[in-house]
Amino acid sequence: MNERISAFLAERIAANDFPSAVYLVAERGEIVFHDALGNAVVTPVVIPARLDTIYDLASLTKPLVTGLLAASKIEGGEIGLDTTLGSASPYFDGSAVSDLTLRQLATHTSGLPSWIPLYLEARSNKPKDIAVVIDGQGLRTNPEVDYSDLNFISLAYLMGDDWLDWAFDHSVVDRLGFNRTSFDPLSQGIARIEIAASEMGNEYEKQTCIEKGYLPSQVQKPDREGGLNIDFDSYALANARASANLRTRQIWGEVHDGNAYFLGGVAGHAGLFSTAEEVFKIALQFLPEYTNVLKPETCELFRTNFTPGMNEDRSFAFQLASTKDSTAGTRMSPESFGHNGFTGTSLWIDPGMDRIFVLLTNRTHAHPLPFVNINSVRRRFHDLAIEELEKK
Repeated sequence: MNERISAFLAERIAANDFPSAVYLVAERGEIVFHDALGNAVVTPVVIPARLDTIYDLASLTKPLVTGLLAASKIEGGEIGLDTTLGSASPYFDGSAVSDLTLRQLATHTSGLPSWIPLYLEARSNKPKDIAVVIDGQGLRTNPEVDYSDLNFISLAYLMGDDWLDWAFDHSVVDRLGFNRTSFDPLSQGIARIEIAASEMGNEYEKQTCIEKGYLPSQVQKPDREGGLNIDFDSYALANARASANLRTRQIWGEVHDGNAYFLGGVAGHAGLFSTAEEVFKIALQFLPEYTNVLKPETCELFRTNFTPGMNEDRSFAFQLASTKDSTAGTRMSPESFGHNGFTGTSLWIDPGMDRIFVLLTNRTHAHPLPFVNINSVRRRFHDLAIEELEKK
């Protein structure tokens, strides 16, 4: 542990930013600082966080699973940066989005919208029905980075459907000897008490669906006697779908993200669970000095800026620290690359200084809406960690 870092995160727990935090800071491939603070579960029971507590990584799934596997397929010659959705996936052949490339999807420059509730829009969770909904969204034409879950859902289909968890287990989990990293951990025999809890239900997503017009407001229930101008059958269908997919129970040990839950807990954008230490070991696979999943030269993808002059600097599956207001903080090298997760997780890798920073929290647990934006916490954590490393 490090006293300054731990004290800072303890302050943020006391301020109710999040109920728990596990952090890990590594340099030259070795763990330097590692600590667990707060309670991984507050309700229905109190369970303190431990170094090996498992967290829902949320969007860290994008680079750690989908990005890593896509890079492996690129180096194997199975696909390339300019491979299109239509050429690689039968579900998108001839569609309006068929010409989108792996490069566009991996850098969030496809023009797809940032989010839609697939569980309300798709007929089923089968790839062909998901593709129909994505195809119908329309594309923004001006070139800029627009972060979107749909990009990595589509990218997973570009590489093949119903294979993501198997491929990750074979290429990463088994190869690295993990026992606390998986999709759907409860089905893997992991006890719920070993996992940090998430939100009570999907209230955040429900409110987002209402605000964006996917669900009628709860205060505007239709009246068959002629009260409100809402189609009763449409309302009933929307609410039936919402009831089936927007959970009201304590989310604990199953993926928090509604679309990932709808897709069976395994998706290209979310669904992975892991510990700080095993996230660190996956992070090593993006560095040429340590990787045994990729060829060293493939790791150049992750520090290369594919979006120069745009609103964000993006490498393959990651944001670069050179992006204005990134969560890397003020002391990381510009070519550092990282990613955040909605549940309160983050990973940043500084290839120039050979450093890795992992911060896992569960900010959605035991907290009323709105959730705290913890980007300032992430920045301060990184700055503090670098200050402490430089004292050594």
